[in-house]
Amino acid sequence: MIDLYYWTTPNGHKVTIFLEEAQLPYHINPINIGAGEQFDPAFLKIAPNNRIPAMVDHDPTGGGAPVALFESGAILLYLAEKTGRFLPTDVHGRFEVVQWLMWQMGGLGPMAGQNHHFVIYAPEQIPYAINRYVNETARLYAVLDKRLRDRDFVAGDYSIADMASYPWVVPHERQRQNLDDFPNLKRWFYAIQARPAVMRAYARAKDVNTNTVVSEDAKEVLFGQNASTIQDR
Repeated sequence: MIDLYYWTTPNGHKVTIFLEEAQLPYHINPINIGAGEQFDPAFLKIAPNNRIPAMVDHDPTGGGAPVALFESGAILLYLAEKTGRFLPTDVHGRFEVVQWLMWQMGGLGPMAGQNHHFVIYAPEQIPYAINRYVNETARLYAVLDKRLRDRDFVAGDYSIADMASYPWVVPHERQRQNLDDFPNLKRWFYAIQARPAVMRAYARAKDVNTNTVVSEDAKEVLFGQNASTIQDR
């Protein structure tokens, strides 16, 4: 059994998509990040960066002690290796996938995340910041669109690179992006959206989080962190 520490964010969705695709048994432990549950000492032992998702595999390959992981990209790599799925075993195919996973982790996710912050959550509208991150999100969409010009998925067959990127494109409207501007990405997006495992993963999200409105108190928890957040715990 896998214990998944999860909230309904793009990074959380990556892991539920994989688990549903691979049909691995798992249990969701909701971590309400707007309520500050990510600061619980038990959770911090697994996820010292106080971010979701995190995971504990109680039945690792080869046996032995449970494996605890944080960081969504690391979790996807672990699960791919555990199951032998969604990650090629040959060196060329493997690193084709890994480099696009890193592209999402280092580019699409952080830039779209800053887009969300300044467009939706910031207490004041700062045109420079909004333009900076909306434009960078568009640039990254264009990179993905170009990549998908002559292929169905990001790196050969459907893989963890697709699972990582898709949830960050789901909120494209609030990122001020129009999928009609990126026809190859649009085709890819709707193909993944229609996958039964993806539909199951997003259905589970609705069961976990029934109130998606971010309150002012939640914003203080989410966006008011600094060094003392770590040092004082």
